[in-house]
Amino acid sequence: MMPLGMARVGEVNVIRRITGRDEVRQHLAEMGFVVGEEVRVVCELSGNLILSVKDSRVALDKSMAMRILV
Repeated sequence: MMPLGMARVGEVNVIRRITGRDEVRQHLAEMGFVVGEEVRVVCELSGNLILSVKDSRVALDKSMAMRILV
């Protein structure tokens, strides 16, 4: 497992685990980041990641992406 923040652009990964407080995990789940879901790094802009998850594009800052293990 590695943090999503370290994944390469264009790479498709499966979410294995989400770390952090309950509120953080709930917030990520509401955006579609749940265990077993595929996620792809679309691009990286000034420390933020644009991610494709569940047919949506979501921007996450790198510290948040580091909580998602793939």
